[in-house]
Amino acid sequence: MKTAVINNEKITIKEAENIFLNGRDGAIVKVLGCGLCGSDIVKFVHKISPDGTVLGHEIVAQIVEINSDTNFRIGDTIVTSHHIPCKTCVYCKHGNVSMCEHFKSTNIRPGGFSEFVYLSEEHLQNVAHKKPENLTNIEASFYEPLGCIVRAVKRADLIENDNVLVVGLGSIGILSSQCLKAYGANVLGCDLIDERIAILKNLGIDAVDVGKISDDYKADCVFMTSGADKALDTALKYVRNGGKILVFSSTPHDETAYPNNEIYYRELTVMGSYSPSPTDLQDSLKLLETGKVKVKGLSTEYVLEDIQKAFDDTMSNKIMKAYIKICERIK
Repeated sequence: MKTAVINNEKITIKEAENIFLNGRDGAIVKVLGCGLCGSDIVKFVHKISPDGTVLGHEIVAQIVEINSDTNFRIGDTIVTSHHIPCKTCVYCKHGNVSMCEHFKSTNIRPGGFSEFVYLSEEHLQNVAHKKPENLTNIEASFYEPLGCIVRAVKRADLIENDNVLVVGLGSIGILSSQCLKAYGANVLGCDLIDERIAILKNLGIDAVDVGKISDDYKADCVFMTSGADKALDTALKYVRNGGKILVFSSTPHDETAYPNNEIYYRELTVMGSYSPSPTDLQDSLKLLETGKVKVKGLSTEYVLEDIQKAFDDTMSNKIMKAYIKICERIK
């Protein structure tokens, strides 16, 4: 089978041995497509993941082999996430599921940028769902990233009609703005790129250039979805006294700077938010299925052989988000 692996500062296609259940519980799925996450780019650019790693986790797939007590069957098209909390450790009990050691150790194998992956029985029981028929594969691939945002919105613990400023209108900012609105917030999005401001306006949500926000505007909460250095300055300028800053972004590590990554990855206050629980993922899928969060047109499609171009185009802001089409669905 074909896989896309990190190879000497490039993403290259490699042939790997086909995978089978061989008596294991779980499922082998054919990956129809996989979204390119910002965390994939961070792991690649900053060499967090070693050569040979297959990245990717925002998958839409078709079950081709299964041994499971669930109701899934061969031929089902599904979405899934990659991590599962244990539900019993100190982190899970306090709602910090993405800090759970079991959560961190579970994964899809070998990774979403592969023709086939193995899903454990635990994945099938907790984080996999049949793809709603009214969603395309590309739309359904937003299931996991939107789940992350649902978790962030819940962690922010907003009151209805709170004013929320979303700083940065990449795909996460666009999703966050819609999710916040669905949960009852008054949302204002801001960015420096006119096209992204226009996207949010076309979705019925107020958006402006960062430099055009009124000095009198104050937000009850700021969602920092941009990792740019000046995003923090913007957040601090417009959050009201006693307000909140929700950090949903990663920046290059700098010991002398504001410790953004500590807040992001360790979920400290100000407050950080990183990955979703199974319930957050269920809520995410419902938001997509009901159209309360719209994602059509946010992703640009690439084939697996062009995955390096997908990385390059995303990093250079030529596109907002990439979706890697990998296999055709078996009829």
